[in-house]
Amino acid sequence: MYAPGQIRVSASMNVLDDGFGGVNVFGYVIGGSTLYASGYHATNGVHDGAPLAPIGGGWGSFVSLEEADYQGPTQTHITRRNTYALRNDGTLFRWTLVNGAWRYRASAPGFAAVKTMALVSKSATYDTFVATTRGGALYTIHVPTSTPMKPVVKRVRSSTWQGFETLLAQKCGVYGTFLVGIDHDTNSAYAYAVGRFNGASTVIQGLGKIPGTFPDALYFRWKDPGAPLTGE
Repeated sequence: MYAPGQIRVSASMNVLDDGFGGVNVFGYVIGGSTLYASGYHATNGVHDGAPLAPIGGGWGSFVSLEEADYQGPTQTHITRRNTYALRNDGTLFRWTLVNGAWRYRASAPGFAAVKTMALVSKSATYDTFVATTRGGALYTIHVPTSTPMKPVVKRVRSSTWQGFETLLAQKCGVYGTFLVGIDHDTNSAYAYAVGRFNGASTVIQGLGKIPGTFPDALYFRWKDPGAPLTGE
């Protein structure tokens, strides 16, 4: 969609069926030091270009970006939109989107060891990420939606996860998570079936290496807007 290296960081991309055999794709990306809204339409693999709408500058030090949009099981529309971004000094930020405007910024320090993170759960009152550290540990970061922002960190595994530069997660079953780790040094990816995240008691089943190679530097999750994540 873009020139190599033009986009440094991508949040999950929303995908909507247009009703005519095509899809509309939209989400947030960081190019250089600017945050953009990205969006395009595609039919049968042919797209109409992907214009970038700038949202703001000062994003050159951010290394991770994700959107958590919550729609309850009895609700007909999304009732909460939060966007999270990790800065390279280990500070985790959260914004609440109100009518398209980024409001109510909150932050919490202490995540300098995080190598990569992926959203695994969201509810009316919290969002939860799974994260690897440079030392090889696997943690969950549980972030209540209340203010001030006070994340709760739990260790899931103490070692062997340092090889992954990217984590991707998708809902599997009622409380399970299908987790993919991508190693950019070897261009390889591995799949895991994870039970409900519960600290060191979490059940993780290795599903093996995924066939093929993964040479790209940037990967992201495709999602339906408001689709549930219930990994914790």
